[in-house]
Amino acid sequence: MRTRIQRRTGLTLALAAGAVAALLAPAAAPAGSGGTATPGSNAPSGKAKIQNGLAIPPSDAPSRVVNAIEAANEIAKGTDYCLGGGHGKWKSKCYDCSGAVSYALRGGRMLDSPLPSGSLAKWGKKGKGDWLTVYANGGHAYAVIAGLRWDTSMTTGKGPGWSDEKRSGGGFKKRRFNKSF
Repeated sequence: MRTRIQRRTGLTLALAAGAVAALLAPAAAPAGSGGTATPGSNAPSGKAKIQNGLAIPPSDAPSRVVNAIEAANEIAKGTDYCLGGGHGKWKSKCYDCSGAVSYALRGGRMLDSPLPSGSLAKWGKKGKGDWLTVYANGGHAYAVIAGLRWDTSMTTGKGPGWSDEKRSGGGFKKRRFNKSF
C-alpha cells in the first residue's frame, strides 16, 4: 500500500508531465482562423507566401499542390504574356492565361495537355477546391493555389505571376481537381 506522500508525489509528477505536454503541443486554432486544420480535413491550415515573385507553399500542402506551385514558379519570372502561349508546347517563351494555368496543373499531375480557358471551365469537378480552384470562362482563366492567385492579369510583370489580392469570381466557373488531396 502506498503512503500519502507517495500518492501526493505521484499526482504532482503526473500534473507536471501534463503541463509540460500541454506547453509543447501546438495550440488549436479557432475555426476559420487559418491555423491548424481539423484532423482528417483536407482544408489548408496555412496559405502560400510570395517571396521575390515566387510562391512558397505552406508546409502542410499536398505534394500535387507543391508540384503545381513549383511548376508555376518556373514560368513566373522572365516569361511574357502572348495570346496562345503555352499551348503549342509546354516550354514557351510566353504564356497566355490558360497556358499558364495549364502549366501549373501539369506540374501537379492534374492535366496531360494544355487547355484553352473555355475548356478549363469544364475541367475537373464543379466547385471550389480546398487547395486549388481554377476559375475559367470563355475569355479568361486563373487559379487560386494554396490561397494565392496565379494569373496573367492584375499581377506584377508582363506575364504570368502570383498575387495575394483577391479577384472577383463572378462570371467564372469554379473547378477543382477530380481527386481530393
